[in-house]
Amino acid sequence: MEERVQKILARAGYGSRRQCETLILQGRVKVNGAVIGLGAKADPERDKILVDDQPVSVRVPPIYIALNKPRGVVSAAYSPEGRKTVCDLVDIDTRLFPVGRLDIESEGLILLTNDGELANRISHPRYGHEKEYRVFVAKRPDEEQLKAWRRGIVLSDGYRTQPAEVWLETTTPKGAWLGVILREGRKRQIREMGALTGLPVLRIIRVRIGAVRLGNLKPGQWRYLTPQEVEKLRHTPQERRPSIPPRKIRKQTS
Repeated sequence: MEERVQKILARAGYGSRRQCETLILQGRVKVNGAVIGLGAKADPERDKILVDDQPVSVRVPPIYIALNKPRGVVSAAYSPEGRKTVCDLVDIDTRLFPVGRLDIESEGLILLTNDGELANRISHPRYGHEKEYRVFVAKRPDEEQLKAWRRGIVLSDGYRTQPAEVWLETTTPKGAWLGVILREGRKRQIREMGALTGLPVLRIIRVRIGAVRLGNLKPGQWRYLTPQEVEKLRHTPQERRPSIPPRKIRKQTS
């Protein structure tokens, strides 16, 4: 992926971006044998970059971040419409991409990394990484509606969803909070499942991806994953949640 050369040099340890811009303005930087000007781009994995005729070695350590995505933020590295993205919320000098996307109205846990192999392992259904959500629907569901989610639902494009784990958490005068666990991630899947079963979805908060939990992160806040969390995501399918036992439903008055 191409990016500005001063950013590549800064990441490789040649100083701040301003200092790296100075190196370029002084004519000390070449890409594929040609002296470059300010604003030039290169791909550090494909192009040969030299500073004072010495090759630049770009060793980027793997980075793993958990972020609480707020509503209205795009789950992408770049937005053609100029909207704020999840990567805009993480102020570090390394190119990251999101794993486990959420639609713009949804909130909660999203992972950011520069490790493509691990990103694929987390995203692909065959690895069994669960995604857990709290979902607010506009009415209290009956047992048949919940059973439909548990069996799997045929979506508008003809795809039948895998069985979901779903349980009723709390009720309010305006609706109910559900707990939902999926092992797949179709686009806007939860919203469509709700619409097709007469349960309009008003809010979605993802609280877990595999072994990684949202915890106490406030909207817009982020943290680095622990080595233990990365290890579990990398090497083992996450534990299967046992069948949800009957719960005493807590009613809320507001």
